[in-house]
Amino acid sequence: MLVDFAADVAATPIEVEAAAVAAERDGYDGFSAAETRHDVFPALALAARATERITLQSGIAVAFARNPMSVAVLANDLQLISAGRFQLGLGSQVQAHIERRFAMPWGRPAARMEEFVRAVRAVWHTWGTGERLAFRGEFYRHTLMTDFFNPGPNPYGNPPILIAAVGERMTRVAGRAGDGLLVHPLTSAAYLRERTRPALREARGGELDGFTLGLSAMAVLGADERARARAEQAVRGQIAFYASTPAYRPVLELHGWGELADRLNGLSRRQAWAEMAALITDDVLDTFAVSGDVAATLRARFGGLVDRISLYTPYDADPALVRAALS
Repeated sequence: MLVDFAADVAATPIEVEAAAVAAERDGYDGFSAAETRHDVFPALALAARATERITLQSGIAVAFARNPMSVAVLANDLQLISAGRFQLGLGSQVQAHIERRFAMPWGRPAARMEEFVRAVRAVWHTWGTGERLAFRGEFYRHTLMTDFFNPGPNPYGNPPILIAAVGERMTRVAGRAGDGLLVHPLTSAAYLRERTRPALREARGGELDGFTLGLSAMAVLGADERARARAEQAVRGQIAFYASTPAYRPVLELHGWGELADRLNGLSRRQAWAEMAALITDDVLDTFAVSGDVAATLRARFGGLVDRISLYTPYDADPALVRAALS
């Protein structure tokens, strides 16, 4: 497995730049930045200018908050700035955020995502070949591209597109339309073996060669017992937060925890975060997070299942501990 470093989800663009520089210095293969409080593309542009070797990935950019043309432009520019080191990671987000935070349309997210990716590729094809832009889909239409707005072929080629997926329908979309899949942190080795990889094989005609699976694995780290206890509590809270989302219920159902998902969803509507974390038993914690000898556990749990891995630490983790845990 290639080993990547994931920036803190709340990092500012300047902090992302510094984290990318440190990750390259420390020998990581790749670097990813999330999109929560800040736009991921300016942060990665800074990171691209400040680094030379490391792969840079949006993990993820919210597709449905944008349109295919804007994403095609942004990704093309980052591929240029990084000299071919960019990976476009896209995710759908969930209905409430798309409609109520971004004021954008929602509906049939798997079909919309597949068309979105194909539209981005159609724009890139026009730039690369000079052929007329004539993309007409159910959700998106792109039929105008004049020379004034055409940057021409990218000398580094088009960046790969990786799609975030949990459910089998979106996973099949990633298999058909993407170059890789970004595995959600709320996953397990069993879910990867029994749901994710079979769905991908079905979508890709049984062949996964050349297709990338990347996982950000939740981990409990700490220099002493007190620090590890704080980290464990933060991870329990993050698991509870993710598990309360209906879209992620299939992961819990596989392990017989569907009722837990329902309880967490109900509590989340009351924002009862402490009560939610208390429902995450040791069995649930151990299924969705790693601790102790993290490197050995990751190899045993995910070896042969994913191609790239990073650690997700929803607390202030010492970078040296993260680096040691992945060595």
